[in-house]
Amino acid sequence: MSRFNALKCALLLGAGLSALSFANAALAQEASSTALDEIVVTAERRSENLQKVPVSVAVVGGDQLRAIQGGGDDIISLSGKVPSFYAETTTGRIFPRFYIRGLGNIDFYLGASQPVSIIQDDVVLEHVVLKSNPVFDVKQVEVLRGPQGSLFGRNTTAGIVKFDTNKPTQTLEGRASASYGTYGTTTFDGGIGGPIVADKLAFRVSALYQHRDDYVDNTFAGASADGTVTPKKNAMGGFDEKDVRIQLLATPTEQLTVLASAHARNYQGTSTLFLRGALKKGSNSSTAPRDSVAFDEANNNPQAYDTQGTSLNIAYDFGPVTLTSISAYETTSGYSRGDTDGGAAANFPVAGAPNGFGQSMGQVRDLDQLTQEIRLASNGDDRLKWQVGALYFDSRDTTDFFQRAYFLTTAARNPNNWVELNNLNTSWAVFGQVSYKLTDALTVTGGLRDTYDAKKTVLAKTANTAANVSTYAGRRYVRLSDEQVSWDLSANYEVNPDLNLYARVAKGFRGPTIQGRSAVFNSDFTTANSETILSWEAGFKSTLLDNTLRLNASAFTYEVKDIQLNGNDSNGNGVLFNADKAKAYGLEADAEWRPIANLTLTAGVSLLHSEIKDKRVYAQVCALNSVVVCTVKNPTIAIVGPFGTSTFAQIDGQPLPNAPKYNLSFTGRYDVPVGADGKLFVATDWNVQGYTNFVLYKTDEFYSKGNFEGGLKLGYEGGDGAYEVALFGRNITNEKNLKGVIENYMAAVYNEPRIVGVSVSAKLK
Repeated sequence: MSRFNALKCALLLGAGLSALSFANAALAQEASSTALDEIVVTAERRSENLQKVPVSVAVVGGDQLRAIQGGGDDIISLSGKVPSFYAETTTGRIFPRFYIRGLGNIDFYLGASQPVSIIQDDVVLEHVVLKSNPVFDVKQVEVLRGPQGSLFGRNTTAGIVKFDTNKPTQTLEGRASASYGTYGTTTFDGGIGGPIVADKLAFRVSALYQHRDDYVDNTFAGASADGTVTPKKNAMGGFDEKDVRIQLLATPTEQLTVLASAHARNYQGTSTLFLRGALKKGSNSSTAPRDSVAFDEANNNPQAYDTQGTSLNIAYDFGPVTLTSISAYETTSGYSRGDTDGGAAANFPVAGAPNGFGQSMGQVRDLDQLTQEIRLASNGDDRLKWQVGALYFDSRDTTDFFQRAYFLTTAARNPNNWVELNNLNTSWAVFGQVSYKLTDALTVTGGLRDTYDAKKTVLAKTANTAANVSTYAGRRYVRLSDEQVSWDLSANYEVNPDLNLYARVAKGFRGPTIQGRSAVFNSDFTTANSETILSWEAGFKSTLLDNTLRLNASAFTYEVKDIQLNGNDSNGNGVLFNADKAKAYGLEADAEWRPIANLTLTAGVSLLHSEIKDKRVYAQVCALNSVVVCTVKNPTIAIVGPFGTSTFAQIDGQPLPNAPKYNLSFTGRYDVPVGADGKLFVATDWNVQGYTNFVLYKTDEFYSKGNFEGGLKLGYEGGDGAYEVALFGRNITNEKNLKGVIENYMAAVYNEPRIVGVSVSAKLK
């Protein structure tokens, strides 16, 4: 099916849903209410009506999230479902990268910082592996767009993705969903809880299990220098995800609440598959199949991680104020190995000799993150509301990077071809926020946060020769620190109960960053100084048509000074650097509409224009053996180095990488009542993504334009929502969308394949 025809089918399906709703309205035995439910968010650390919060917030309910994760998807499945939010990975399920309003980080270094912060149950998850913790038995997801530096700290220059799970209750409650589909894709997501001691102690146990069979064949039939078994049928592509969470809620008095939580994760799977030669010079059409590769090394790309964590949330209500303490500890260890050239060197000879061998492995030997937050907040609904607090953050890890020679079984093996890095990141902050209702209609809110952030990296082991001789001449110890003040000021004006206007200006910062991985190539560390952002936005939040339509929209503009970017040096090593600034402006809107009984439609749109502004900064372009292999559209310069001539492109005026120019999303669900307590339903969701550049410079190859995906679900819901049986499809047109590239090997990274299957779910209340 062509892209045009598939998109046409999607639009016809949406129109068909609307027509179906009117055609069957008369069949409804009892018309259900079309009024929308109120959405409560905690975007400002208080429970508030979404429509009255002066922040651009998008909300995805737990049932909505599970509907788009029915095919074994992970946190990446949120990409494009929320205006101005994008996510991708080139390191498998353990390393998602997030972007809000175009701001993110394309660096695949295990110690990379990201300007999008992930918070689960009020605990910040800073390391990239912790950010990949699966979301299960979730109640609600909030995406806070724009800097959130006052209440949520550093490294939030782009925004926050906030996950809140289902908590213990004093009544027996439970839910579960399970599915089975293509490639043996199996998912179970559930939770159950209730009272242990009436009104005093309650529990909830939640679990996630996901599995997919290996379905990608390794077709390489030649010799392997590291013992990789080839050819091999169904060699990779699968995964096993096992997660559990236990929560205990104690309320010994009316004033005291204690929530203790512990979780564990065991994951084994396949690292991202790079498909060498999938892109041809002059075109961005990818030609490689999705279900077969030809890898000569890396043992078929295995990866595995174990993660555990615990938290203690204690709140005491003194009447006028509530004091809250949140203590949390997270730890993880694991590895990810991959064929980094994305193919077999024998299949890409130069002068008759195999060319382009490459593999690597990143390993977190041990990571420990400790956070402590204390917050004092006013209670009630007085004109004046306030909160003050402090946060301490400590993260330390031992991370190893292994290069190809370490894995070889031939005489070229070098057991010393790896490095060990010890990383330490400590931070503290004090913050406060005041909100005052100047009139019955106008509320002004201001926030301030002083943050200190320090990072230290020690090179504990260098990548030596096979004779164990060190040839490294760079730094073995780097420490960076900074202290910055973040702030925001906003105003919300209630025109009437159904329309609120707001405006917000905010300043935030992302702390300095160290890139130590280059030491495995005997190159010095690279660093980037702090970046700061000043963001302006204004918008409205409305409920229209007798509360059947919720329509929210905002316009924004921002400037990031000393923006942290990632590229390559003249030796092909990943490097960090600061550009002078980046500017952007855009628009985002989302809507939910119940035009008639039993029909719910949602839509979202985001528009973005971004530019890097620095005429002095150049990025290394796609080159292999000193030959440029792609079509570079920017002005370039050539620099002669120890490994030949390298070509660099000027990036001034280029859009931020992985920043879609537009994104459109649509969902629809129509129910046909059957009997006293049942209904048949059809639901669909679609996403269309505009021009997205994957690298820092412009080419004819390394971008996508017009990517789209759709999902479909047909089923029966009975017992007034107590259970559901359905057929589902994810990526139902089996679009092969380009999601990333490896430049010098003209390699492509694809989206997930089509998954179709059956699902069941049940609720206990």
